[in-house]
Amino acid sequence: MQPFTRLSSHMVAIPTENIDTDQIIPAIFLKTVSKKGLGKQCFYHWRYLEDGSPDPDFPLNKPEAQGAQILLAGDNFGCGSSREHAPWSLTDYGFRAVISTSFADIFRNNSLKNSLLPVIVDEQTHQQLLSLVEEDPGATVNIDLATQTLTLPDGRSIVFPIDGFSKTCLLEGIDQLGYLQKQQEHVLAYEKTHPARVNTA
Repeated sequence: MQPFTRLSSHMVAIPTENIDTDQIIPAIFLKTVSKKGLGKQCFYHWRYLEDGSPDPDFPLNKPEAQGAQILLAGDNFGCGSSREHAPWSLTDYGFRAVISTSFADIFRNNSLKNSLLPVIVDEQTHQQLLSLVEEDPGATVNIDLATQTLTLPDGRSIVFPIDGFSKTCLLEGIDQLGYLQKQQEHVLAYEKTHPARVNTA
């Protein structure tokens, strides 16, 4: 897993509320178990016209959106079915963080396990960010995971919530299994001082 420490990037805004996982990555693309290539199918039905060409009016297809590593989304982002392909497609596209006023719980948990940082902000800050993207699409914001802060171009910093376990895993670039493997020394020490509870004879 790719570590997440600090990120400085401009944003692309898709402020629609209640964007579900089928809109992020349609079910027709769920047959694969590989993360590679899913970025091309991200927001597929919104992103492409019927002939397969990019829709020039969709935010991701606009020139100013290119290279953006932060998605500014509407409220309740990632609702719907619990497909892990949703954060896979977003990270394969190039996003490292999503900012919203709220996330669906399962999507949020899946994102944290796949190096995609969900940043929750209040409504006032969200509106300020939307205005910022509209006025200056190239404006850069900074995310510092260690301090859990989002810093706007005007210097204002907002603290966002994240649980300690997920924060540690993201900072170190490890998943749940990787975290357990790092504790092997402690596990072995515990086993040496505690008798087995299961009779293996």
